[in-house]
Amino acid sequence: MTSKALLVYAAIFEAVAGFSLIIVPVLFVQLLLGGSLSAAGVGAARVGGFGLLSLAVACWPTVESRLVQLRAMLIYNLLAAIYLAYLLWKYGMSGKLLLPAALLHTLMTLLLVRAWLRRYNEEIKQ
Repeated sequence: MTSKALLVYAAIFEAVAGFSLIIVPVLFVQLLLGGSLSAAGVGAARVGGFGLLSLAVACWPTVESRLVQLRAMLIYNLLAAIYLAYLLWKYGMSGKLLLPAALLHTLMTLLLVRAWLRRYNEEIKQ
């Protein structure tokens, strides 16, 4: 098996796991570990799903440039910022690090958008 094929299979596997953690975290954890999740566990599982989805994007072997890595980190930070803010305002979760984490992911998202746009414009000019 070539390394490209291996990356494709690994990326698909991680994307499926990531989407499962995002969409049905309780079922995924029940099937995988035979246990249940608290409300905080659901939140943590979904953020983990964002990371797995980003890893899948970064490992997709079709483009060999910084754009892929930037896009993967952008996807993760954007999803994490939105979801953490959602937990804060919709459910009133009040962990001491929840608001700072949401703000940090929002800042990282903005910085990554700027970096991605710069890199994208550089590659178009070439």
